[in-house]
Amino acid sequence: MTGFLIAALSYLLGSIPFGLILVRVFRGQDIRQTGSGNIGATNVARSSPALGLLTLLLDAAKGFLAVYLAIVIIKRGSLGYYDPRLCPMMCLASLSAIVGHTFPVWLRFRGGKGVATGLGSFVILAPVATLAAIGIFAVMLVWSRHVSLASMVAVTLCPLMSWFLDGYRYQRLLDLTLMVMASLIIVAKHHQNIRRLLAGTEPRFHWRRG
Repeated sequence: MTGFLIAALSYLLGSIPFGLILVRVFRGQDIRQTGSGNIGATNVARSSPALGLLTLLLDAAKGFLAVYLAIVIIKRGSLGYYDPRLCPMMCLASLSAIVGHTFPVWLRFRGGKGVATGLGSFVILAPVATLAAIGIFAVMLVWSRHVSLASMVAVTLCPLMSWFLDGYRYQRLLDLTLMVMASLIIVAKHHQNIRRLLAGTEPRFHWRRG
């Protein structure tokens, strides 16, 4: 029952389409009708860097809050100092928030790609690996100027880095499995980007004023 509650709350948090809301409120536009049609920070930033940054922060906050709420729920129901359910439930919250962002019920399950939401959740789950992933993302972005490629490389490596850098090799395999599932969902949502990268037609990212 606790796991279902955490998964449901995390999904609902993750499903809040901040990119869509911000562009509609401040620009009177539907972000799904511009650029790539994605509701995430990258597409929003193509129209407005300021709104893109705000979308990034809010989408990351969804993942962070989902994991934080899982910690609160488990600790309040725990009789001891350490509850063995804590880490798996944190990973479940991360996965559920990412699923909510990528498949939101409010938008007929057509959402974003989950990178920012995953980043926010991994800040708590694996802070050292998250910092390393941000560095890898930055290097790849400077080298390729493809946000999609930089995101996929960083996301793919994050569970592995969590294993080595944040002590998950001492946890149960379930924790790492949930992390890998989250990464796979994010990479799978980039399927169109992968096709364009292979075809050499993926646009390079440029910031615009406005």
